[in-house]
Amino acid sequence: MPWARNRIWIYDASHFTRAKRVAYAIIDVVTRYWIGYLLTSEMTSTQVQLLFATALQDQGLVDPATGALLGADGQPRDRDDASGPILVAWSDNGAEMTAADTRQFMALLAIAQHHGRPSTPTDQAHVESFFGHLKTEWPHLTGIADPAVLDAELGRVRTEYNTVRLHAGIGYVTPADEHHGRGPAIRRARTTGLKRARQRRIEHNRNHRPGSTP
Repeated sequence: MPWARNRIWIYDASHFTRAKRVAYAIIDVVTRYWIGYLLTSEMTSTQVQLLFATALQDQGLVDPATGALLGADGQPRDRDDASGPILVAWSDNGAEMTAADTRQFMALLAIAQHHGRPSTPTDQAHVESFFGHLKTEWPHLTGIADPAVLDAELGRVRTEYNTVRLHAGIGYVTPADEHHGRGPAIRRARTTGLKRARQRRIEHNRNHRPGSTP
């Protein structure tokens, strides 16, 4: 079943000036999972559509035959059906995000759009923070001049970001663990382990007080 909950995908673009490219990225707001990216030299509605079409396909959320968004039952969803799960595309007011072609594309896939307030980057804090961490923790990306090399490195870093890096915003588990439903169990196990370790320390201190008999 492709849908376990409603989804909020936030997306934006960041410039990589040495390579003369722009990288679009989609982040799942709830799980912090880096859904997908597109490295391009243009910023138009075509790039937004390609970004989302690829991401939806990669996540198994569209019918491969028709391209229609799937519902909770795994069947193509009627775009007029408001009872099923919702996918929200959250962005700023960039021209390519608000273009008529983008609105039409999102509507055809039954994707709801949400735009932050103009000139208010804090409304997109999740994706702004993402790009900040990306360029700070992997600074070599900004020094790459070859677009093909940058594209390959972004793919490698995306895997590392999702599967290795522990994210503070989701309780120090990886975005992949949270996205695929393993996060709660990992956090519970960690809490249980900490309680057991604390109890062992208490018992050890009780048994090893100064002057106590072994």
